[in-house]
Amino acid sequence: MTKRVVCYVRCSTKEQDVSRQLEELREVASNHNWVIVDEYCDIGISGSKKNRPELDRLLSDAMSRKFEMVMTLELSRLGRSVSNMCEIVKILKSKKIDLFIKNQNIDTSSIVGEFFFNIMNSVAQYERELITERVVSGLESARKKGRIGGRPSNLTDDIKLKVMELRGEGISIKKIANECSIGIQSVYKVFKENKGISVEL
Repeated sequence: MTKRVVCYVRCSTKEQDVSRQLEELREVASNHNWVIVDEYCDIGISGSKKNRPELDRLLSDAMSRKFEMVMTLELSRLGRSVSNMCEIVKILKSKKIDLFIKNQNIDTSSIVGEFFFNIMNSVAQYERELITERVVSGLESARKKGRIGGRPSNLTDDIKLKVMELRGEGISIKKIANECSIGIQSVYKVFKENKGISVEL
């Protein structure tokens, strides 16, 4: 019996194109003789956002078991945190729906695949928490040195996290500045504060 699968793709800015993600997933489905019954595309939505319309639609369709497997390119495309990812997987498992993540070669239909999925999910969350910790530490250090004050700044913790996320997706400096409504120098400032952190969120 042919497996019914769906694709989920996401990009953080409206300028990005999800066609590459879809093409790779379609190729995998073709190689396995799986039938793609739907494609869910969240465009211009950060991974840290709680509300993602297409992901919500996917989970709603999962409740009706309209498919047997969810395919996505990277672990970070789907969940925004360990708890969120666990929640998504719990919903899929309750309906006996598997999860296939191409770039990490994870297939939760197997015991080994599920084990590696849990490890990769923990690593992704660790990277995000590391960035948050570095941002908070930098702010506290600045306060102690008396550098916080003066004119208001829109370079909030959330903006800094978004800058690092966009950086991990290979977005240009200019586009990051425009997307976050900050100056190019502010973008470089965030990079400097988080130097040495590998980001793929």
